Amino acid sequence: MKPIPIRLMLGAVCSMLVLFSACKRKATEPEPITREEAIAAIRAFDQGWNTKNAIAVDSMLAPAYVYFTQSGGIFSRDSVVATASSPQYSLKDVSRDQYDVEIFANTAVVSTRWCGQGVYRGTLFNETQRCSITLIKVNGKVQILSEHCTPIKSNRNFH
Repeated sequence: MKPIPIRLMLGAVCSMLVLFSACKRKATEPEPITREEAIAAIRAFDQGWNTKNAIAVDSMLAPAYVYFTQSGGIFSRDSVVATASSPQYSLKDVSRDQYDVEIFANTAVVSTRWCGQGVYRGTLFNETQRCSITLIKVNGKVQILSEHCTPIKSNRNFH
């Protein structure tokens, strides 16, 4: 049996290292999110709210989810899930449109217009809001990471 030339052995080892390195890098790269996936996740989230289904709302929120309130506060993930099914919160009429989606790798930032009428803790509301929703795709699952909605005012002081 002839010995294998050192060049051939080195070539084979280098090829295996390059292949292994490429596979390893590919496995750690984030899976890209699509516009359609982002919008579908928001619609599933809204459906959970509209039907007061806390389990559906919970399933659409990332573990580190945070809601930034109109008054500058922070509403926790647990509080959002609890509010979704609370008898103190009810929606009479609701819609969402004007989806503008910006994507970067496995993250999407979606601007929407949300219109809703209802009651929260005994107070009637009728609002049109601009919402910024950040979504992330991890292990094939798209979830909402953060959200902030602010009323759209007719008299704008800034921008």
